[in-house]
Amino acid sequence: MLRSVRAVITDVVPVVGINLGNLGFMTELKADDALENLSRLLDGEGWIEERAMLEAELLSEGKLFRAMNDVFVGRRSFARLIRIDAEVDGELLATYRADGVVVATATGSTGYSMAAGGPILCPQAKEIIFKPVCPHLALDRAVVLPEDAEIRLKVTTTHEAMLSIDGQVELPLSSGDAVRVKRSPHVARFLRIRPKAYFYSYVGSRLGRKIS
Repeated sequence: MLRSVRAVITDVVPVVGINLGNLGFMTELKADDALENLSRLLDGEGWIEERAMLEAELLSEGKLFRAMNDVFVGRRSFARLIRIDAEVDGELLATYRADGVVVATATGSTGYSMAAGGPILCPQAKEIIFKPVCPHLALDRAVVLPEDAEIRLKVTTTHEAMLSIDGQVELPLSSGDAVRVKRSPHVARFLRIRPKAYFYSYVGSRLGRKIS
């Protein structure tokens, strides 16, 4: 789903997912009724859900990436903390010695950010979640930032660090590298057939039970 959304994001193509696993937060159809409901969607039923995305730029190389879930800046393989100077709109938020920091969308709020102790946002929310991961002697609480916030993360390290996009694209970072993260001008579009308030019962049913 994440790869598909990133692939079609500039073509304004809606995506519909079929759940073949357990959680399936972004999927819409179950495998056993996919053919029936897919036909209904192709016949014009349903609605388009738009979700915010992130844009991350590795400043030293001018490389730009789009993320559906989250952007992670942190350690790569060694179990050693790295230093990250985090600025929001040009003002220093904090200097962390940590495994890393996660910058997440509302969609990503039920992913890595949630596992690290971050809040859950409803899918249509445009706010940005900033969550440090295992910081040492620093505030570990998440901060929910406005949709127009610009985050700058500068890395200082003597070992391997990385920039990760949706947990699928990884780039090595050197000491002194900086990453700028902000909301993307593009949005993800999902084709839905469920009621528009589906998310609230969905979260309870998915997170309130044990996954085998």
